Amino acid sequence: MATRTDAPTRREQILKEAARLFAERGFHGVGVDEIGAAVGISGPGLYRHFAGKDAMLAELLVGISGQLLTGAKQRLKEAGEVPAPEAVLDSLIEGHIDFALDDRPLITLHDRELDRLRDSDRKLVRQLQRQYVELWVGVVRALYPRLAEPAARSAVHSVFGLLNSTPHLARPGSLPGRATTAGLLHRMARGAFAAAGATPAA
Repeated sequence: MATRTDAPTRREQILKEAARLFAERGFHGVGVDEIGAAVGISGPGLYRHFAGKDAMLAELLVGISGQLLTGAKQRLKEAGEVPAPEAVLDSLIEGHIDFALDDRPLITLHDRELDRLRDSDRKLVRQLQRQYVELWVGVVRALYPRLAEPAARSAVHSVFGLLNSTPHLARPGSLPGRATTAGLLHRMARGAFAAAGATPAA
C-alpha cells in the first residue's frame, strides 16, 4: 500500500477503492457494483478476485495489521545487531506516520467495521496488533529503562491514538503539507514518550 512504488495490481486497485468507499459510506452503504464501477469493471467481475465484500474487508484489515508488523520487524532488522534505541524508535514512528497519512481510510475502517469480521479474522487482527505493540514496547523500554512495562505499553497505545487521529484532524486537503504534518506528528510522538520516560518508576 503506502510503501509500494510499482503499479498496483487490479486486486490492489479494488481493495484501495473498497477501503475508500467503505470509509466514506460505511460497509453496508456500498454495493459491489459501486466498487466495480470505481475500478472500471462490472460488479460481478469482482467475484473473480474476491468472494464478496466480507472478503475485501477481511483482507484490508488483516492485511494492514500484517504490513505494519512486517514493516516494524524490517526496521528493527535494518538497525543491526546492536541498534541504537533512539534511532529505532524514530524509525518506527516514521513508519507508522506513513501509514497514518497515506492509509487514512483503513484507520476509519478499523474503528467502524472491525466487529463485522468473522471471529477468526478478528482474532488474527488482534494477534498481529498485539505483536506490533509489544515490538514497540521493547524499543521504548530500551530507550527509557526506568519505564515499567505496563506504563510503556500504555504510552505506546497513547501514541498510536495520536498518530491514528489523522482522519479526524481536518477535511481532506486542508492539512499543511505532508512533510510538515509528518514532522509535527513525529515531534508529538517523541514528546509523549519522553514525558512517559521521565515519570518516576512506581
